[in-house]
Amino acid sequence: MTSMDILAIAPHLTLTVSILIVMLVVGFWRNHRLTMVLTVLGFVATFIALFPALDASPRAVTPLIQLDSFAAFFNAMFLIIAAVTALISHRYLEGRAGQLEEYYILLAIATLGAMTLASAQHFAAFLLGLEIMSISLYTLIAYPEEGHPPLEAALKYLVLSGVGSTTLLLGMGLIYNATGSLAFAEIFQSNVVGQQSDAWFVAGQALLIVGVAFKLSLIPFHMWTPDVYQGAPAPVTGYLATVSKASVFAILLRFAVQTETLNQDVIFTLVAATAVLSMVFGNVLALLQDSVKRILAYSSIAHMGYLLIGLLAVSALDDSAMALETCLVFLAGYLAMTVTAFAVVTQISSATSDRDTEQVADFAGLFWRRPVLAAGMTIALLSLAGIPLTAGFIAKFYLFAAGVEGALWSLIWAMIIGSAIAIYYYLKIVFAMTSRESEHEYPPVSMLGAATTVVLGVTIIFLGTYPTPLIDAVQRIVEGFG
Repeated sequence: MTSMDILAIAPHLTLTVSILIVMLVVGFWRNHRLTMVLTVLGFVATFIALFPALDASPRAVTPLIQLDSFAAFFNAMFLIIAAVTALISHRYLEGRAGQLEEYYILLAIATLGAMTLASAQHFAAFLLGLEIMSISLYTLIAYPEEGHPPLEAALKYLVLSGVGSTTLLLGMGLIYNATGSLAFAEIFQSNVVGQQSDAWFVAGQALLIVGVAFKLSLIPFHMWTPDVYQGAPAPVTGYLATVSKASVFAILLRFAVQTETLNQDVIFTLVAATAVLSMVFGNVLALLQDSVKRILAYSSIAHMGYLLIGLLAVSALDDSAMALETCLVFLAGYLAMTVTAFAVVTQISSATSDRDTEQVADFAGLFWRRPVLAAGMTIALLSLAGIPLTAGFIAKFYLFAAGVEGALWSLIWAMIIGSAIAIYYYLKIVFAMTSRESEHEYPPVSMLGAATTVVLGVTIIFLGTYPTPLIDAVQRIVEGFG
């Protein structure tokens, strides 16, 4: 490995060293606040290491991973969300039974797995990153020692995530049987020379898409999502809804671009049908929920369906640059507004309660008693609905433009219908917060939590009113990708 290879992989090495330091400190001195601070500092140091790493990219470090601006874009978002999760978790975990320090170690390890996924260009790296992240998440979901809901949620996630991983493995095996390779670039060469007509090859790609659909909780592979979202601790749910899904989509996007798998009619139709089902039924099922967590769970299903419009446009458009730009802009907006919503749920939940504050009725009167948190939640919900002057509007505008350009009319109509339905259940939560009648007791808001909410809310508004810096950055990434 050369010095340039080490520079390119510096973010991964920095985070790994940070994890080891935190483990050593915890081994000698258990202190909740210190562990949180060290973990956040590790994320900050890793974020800083991304900049010199860009000077050495694009660069393939071993045949397994590709360090480029595409991976750096996702890694930057993962690190920001991980830092936010650590910050809002401190008050949430304070007062709970058991040792709390391992929570932050698991959070950092899961982030390392997500970063590996974003850089993977080989199925071995795909599995390695996925399992590093997933095994950490199994424990994080069940982390609080009191209460059965987290344990039930972790068990459901473990079983159904195992089903998804098994499906992925079977798909990879069939692809290897047809092509003799697990590297994305060599799979593309098999496409070029005509292996795409091989029945095993097509079946392997279809199973791979199904396995990814489990991880992205796309309908009809969404069964675990609402129960796991409701039972898991609020900050972990926010992490699961953002970093976990974005990392899987990152490798799906890289695979689709490098192998041109979506050029096959069977695969294109399978993804399109999944997208339509997720957009329509995800929003319809959200209408029936009284739990904010379950509403956000079905909302995330619908948003993953929206995101597939950008993925399909990679194949539908003659120039895939616009489709790639659409996917990255949409993901940036989705991650910002989703982590903001779960940050608010985390901060109004009591550490001593056996459940999170997540019923719609629990939000009654929040505007009058915790106006900063209510404002942050309102901004996040309006952005998820795609209201102008928010990041969600820019994200959906991009999807609409890419869908029209690629003549994906059935998907466009599904997005329009789904978005219209979604307005109702998002506003239901907003109207509940404006109610003056409330018997629910909210915990005090820390200065750190309030500041985090303000920064997240301002970010959503900034991306919606002045998206030029984000768009320019994304365009530079797209120019050197694929």
